[in-house]
Amino acid sequence: MSGGSKDPPYTSAFIMAVITYLEAIRQALFDEMSADERVFVMGEDVGAYGGAFKVTEGLQDKFGEARVIDTPISEIAIVGSAIGASYMGMRPVCEIQFIDFIACCFDMLTNFAATSRYRNGAGVPIVVRGPCGGGVGGGPFHSLNPESFFLNTPGLKMVEPSTAYDAKGLLKAAIRDDDPVLYFEHKFLYRRIKDEVPDEDYIVPLGKAAVRCEGSDLTIITFGAMVHTALDAAKQLEADGVHAEVLDLRSLAPLDREAILASVAKTSRVLLLYEARRTGGIGGELAAIIAEEAFEYLDAPIMRIASEDAPVPYAPPLEAAFLPTVDKVVEGARKLVEY
Repeated sequence: MSGGSKDPPYTSAFIMAVITYLEAIRQALFDEMSADERVFVMGEDVGAYGGAFKVTEGLQDKFGEARVIDTPISEIAIVGSAIGASYMGMRPVCEIQFIDFIACCFDMLTNFAATSRYRNGAGVPIVVRGPCGGGVGGGPFHSLNPESFFLNTPGLKMVEPSTAYDAKGLLKAAIRDDDPVLYFEHKFLYRRIKDEVPDEDYIVPLGKAAVRCEGSDLTIITFGAMVHTALDAAKQLEADGVHAEVLDLRSLAPLDREAILASVAKTSRVLLLYEARRTGGIGGELAAIIAEEAFEYLDAPIMRIASEDAPVPYAPPLEAAFLPTVDKVVEGARKLVEY
């Protein structure tokens, strides 16, 4: 078994720029629309207004109203029409203004897009993207992490980047994929995360995890904004002589089972960290995979740290108590290594 993938080495041929997570998403859209006239963007306020978070700002000026389409407030219509356009050879990118409202197009995604290739052999090359997650005081209607809703739906791919590099590379890969991809972008990261991103074309392959921090005492498996929580916790643990490995899943469907099992075999202790509610979350599936395929490597019980089984609070102190934190991860990791 080999570990998670590393980002490709940069050579002098690559021109690097330090950009935000949000700018990386916009850059990926710009690049793919420039390279392929079949790619177009549709969603609520994505045109003249530039999107609720300004991700699509400037795209309508460049590509026109026919390729950056302001839609009615109807997520089922957005995704339904995108599926139809994909059957006609187009590659739509749908923006859900807040990912919470992906529930409104659940039928289109699960009963139509996901089953299309099985039913009639036709792929549905659409991307459905939108801001997810808490930490910004959005409350119960604007803070969802919906990955578990779709884990039980064969035919859908899901990604959630944690870096600007991955935000660009994963979106480009998703747009080029011949099947539907759900692309979750954590709003807390939009303007807080910056890193070096090549101007040249590249993709981050779907289904490949990345080791963000090497360690030998335990593995923290996570994704999205929680990667940064895990890395901050790993720094604190390092001061105590505990070396935590942080594995960033990047893709939630398909999962990089090889990377997961390799890290478990290396450290023998596992902490599963995710922002969605604990019950029914992706952590349960990860725990099952590890228990079924790597039980003999474990020296301690698998630990899950997630949000509370409650609606997301509006009040900042309540939201802070609701969400996983660095302190919770550090405390959990210490219990694991002492087991």
